[in-house]
Amino acid sequence: MKRFFARNINGTGRILRALWALLLCVGAWFAFRVSPVLTVALLLGAAFALFEALRGWCVLRACGVKTRY
Repeated sequence: MKRFFARNINGTGRILRALWALLLCVGAWFAFRVSPVLTVALLLGAAFALFEALRGWCVLRACGVKTRY
């Protein structure tokens, strides 16, 4: 399991995932009045993207999918 969570993205990928987390948080802020369920889903997605950025790890790459960054 330790190998599954090994770092597998570079600095560019980490920055892109952090920006993605920020965009999801902004989307959650706009969705707050529309749907609480959508807000929670967006915040969970943002938390996961932030985890990927901070850890330097991508779940798709860990599963063998080739990504650009």
